[in-house]
Amino acid sequence: MNLADVLNTIVNAYELSKDHFLGSENRIYYPYLLSSLLLALFVYSRRKKKKSFFSFIFDKRIWMSKSALNDYLIFAFNNLFKVLFIGPYLILSLYIAFYIQEYLIIWFGFPEKSLSIVETVIFYTITLTLVNDFLSYFLHLALHKTPILWEFHKVHHSATTMNPMTQYRIHPVELILNNARGIIGFGVVTGIFDYYSNHELDTVVFIGANIFTFLFMFFGANLRHSHVKLKYPSFLEYIFISPYQHQIHHSINKHHYDKNMGSKLAIWDFIFGTLILSKETSRIRFGVEGNQRDYSSFTNLIWLPFLKAFHLIKLLKKVRNKDA
Repeated sequence: MNLADVLNTIVNAYELSKDHFLGSENRIYYPYLLSSLLLALFVYSRRKKKKSFFSFIFDKRIWMSKSALNDYLIFAFNNLFKVLFIGPYLILSLYIAFYIQEYLIIWFGFPEKSLSIVETVIFYTITLTLVNDFLSYFLHLALHKTPILWEFHKVHHSATTMNPMTQYRIHPVELILNNARGIIGFGVVTGIFDYYSNHELDTVVFIGANIFTFLFMFFGANLRHSHVKLKYPSFLEYIFISPYQHQIHHSINKHHYDKNMGSKLAIWDFIFGTLILSKETSRIRFGVEGNQRDYSSFTNLIWLPFLKAFHLIKLLKKVRNKDA
């Protein structure tokens, strides 16, 4: 890689970082930040606060904490990582969709009746949302329950203060897993609907598939990683994960471990017994059990999970050798 390639990579990483604030598919798109600010004002107005709303929202102890600074560094680092190692593979979802459609034709022939564009928009939107959300839940469960994967996911949970950028505080290994999950989910669902819609999947469909995502983002998704306790009515929290429910998920309290792991929907947590409603707890503290100082530096957040995972693998091999 020559100097021109290096500079081009840096520029692309910068553009990708900037696009997070300018693209409607990203959580920190500025209208979503503004809508979250209005919802935060609603929460603030319902509580007796001595300090001003501005001081409540933009508390320096939160936004300028060491934990927050690591959030910003990992955000920039991961965008560089995406440009170098992930971006070239995102097209795989289209290959998956193409081959699934082709094999369905080989196995079953062309469908006797194709879905209309309206039917395609409705069913594709619902199916893609449910499949992606279930896969997110399943992967999140694996990240918590598998000791080696937990060492990488722990980077996200090590945040002791939370702001919207904490959403991007994830280890590159988890970033790869998340993108693989998205590629597979999108490719499989799109391939099936390509087959049944007789090539009627176009821009309108993909706009339709983003309706749920837009609503999720617009109604406070950025408050999930924050100190603003936005709660939903209890009946709604059985269906959708509220921002405060996700904050409970980040709690250091052992009673909250492995709870509220849904991405957008709470139905998976309800079905599998991992749901906690907002009314069930009032005070939470963020972080991870053990030596929190291990996760106080950017370099540790990147390299320490590899070291701990390596030690776990060595320990597992010793146990197996003893049992053999």
